[in-house]
Amino acid sequence: MSFIETRGNDGIKPKEVEFSYAILNPSASFGGLYIPKELPNLGADFLQNHIDKSYKELAFDILSAFKVDIKDEDLKIALDLYDQFDDKNNPSPVVKVKENLFVNEQYHGPTRAFKDMALQPFGSILSSIAKQRGENYLILAATSGDTGPAALNTFKNKEGIKVACLYPVGGTSDVQRLQMVTEDGKNLKVIGIHGNFDDAQNALKNLLASETFKETLNTKGTKLSAANSVNFGRIIFQIVYHFWSYLELLRENEIKNGEHIYLTVPSGNFGNALGGYYAKKMGLPVEKILITSNANNVLTSWINDGVYDLNNKELVLTKSPAMDILKSSNIERIMYEMFGSERTKELMDELSSKNCFRLSDNEKSKLQMEFSATFSDDAYGLNTIKTYLENGYLMDPHTATCIKAYETLMAKPLKNVIYSTAEWTKFSPSVLNALNSDDVKYKDIDALEVISHKYNVVVPQMVKNVFEAEILHTCEIDIKNLEEEIVKFL
Repeated sequence: MSFIETRGNDGIKPKEVEFSYAILNPSASFGGLYIPKELPNLGADFLQNHIDKSYKELAFDILSAFKVDIKDEDLKIALDLYDQFDDKNNPSPVVKVKENLFVNEQYHGPTRAFKDMALQPFGSILSSIAKQRGENYLILAATSGDTGPAALNTFKNKEGIKVACLYPVGGTSDVQRLQMVTEDGKNLKVIGIHGNFDDAQNALKNLLASETFKETLNTKGTKLSAANSVNFGRIIFQIVYHFWSYLELLRENEIKNGEHIYLTVPSGNFGNALGGYYAKKMGLPVEKILITSNANNVLTSWINDGVYDLNNKELVLTKSPAMDILKSSNIERIMYEMFGSERTKELMDELSSKNCFRLSDNEKSKLQMEFSATFSDDAYGLNTIKTYLENGYLMDPHTATCIKAYETLMAKPLKNVIYSTAEWTKFSPSVLNALNSDDVKYKDIDALEVISHKYNVVVPQMVKNVFEAEILHTCEIDIKNLEEEIVKFL
């Protein structure tokens, strides 16, 4: 299957590329992204045929439907990494919370966040391609908290791979930060930047598009790629778990094959939601995708009003920091699917030059056919955590935002699967604030212990370990010094 570009072709880059090219070279013409030329059509028969299949078998068959140019043996090796999750037969379990409310728990991997679901196999595949080609790669990752630990974990000590991971100083939880700065792979560089996630992501995109930076890398025998969801290698694995959610409901006789469901996604960079959109276009019976944001609710305005406006908008630091994002990369993949490359380039150019774009009424209607959106503030999220734990379910602040959509956006009495993107252990001080109804600044290690003992919940060993591990990465810089720091690392 061929991949094409969201903003059209510049006459320099190839007009169509294979999957391997797209993941090794994620920056497309005019600063755009790669998308599949067409999506495979998987319908009721595909679902019926996979009711008794494992997650790995499902993932293999979906990637095979995309006809990716990756050897079957390399795909299977990559998918075998799901064996390291809490339950190798069910790495992303779906838990019933209420009669029509289910939670897909995506945090049962090595770094306790949903990024493991995509980055574990993606890292293996990218590494295998680089090794087969005898090439060396620098992988850039910008993180609001979860991509970083997952990327560092999957690429750690991989032959021919070096990773530079950027995170905003003060913009992650302590556990997320410790997961990064204690990683001991010899091929890893963790860089704290004075700024926010949008600053880190902009810097990553600028480096990916910089010919002078690529030339500098070339003198060192190194090529450039990325681990963020600008890379379709991430997105393709994020399609799989939406199919898995549906299959889990079928197995539990909660729905019949063909019955529509809602998917509810807490959104920052929109990759998880994009995976759900692609799954729907591929034949998954989805009524609508419900999008929740925190106080950084630019996506709510985009969907509800057709306006993406960053003027006079400052990033707010919230209790759900992985969603503290104003520039969501994957909206342009959605707009390409709906409006085409010419219009997408026009809109993204407007965002770049004017910090704002506005959809036409017809375009807004198309967007609202697929998505509904809302947002919640920290007070709502903390109250939700407390209320749901009193009824027996413990969630983190990002998952809590989904309850707002469950309570306000469902137009039909259908089953709703919400996506829990991180384990509570990564945000234990906020969870303890919720449970105690206070605003005390707890230390992570203290909050973990209190919650664990009071509510009889287990703290995974890998989370405990980060508090005892040696801090190896102490680099914190201004963003203007980033390129120099990375070149020094190489």
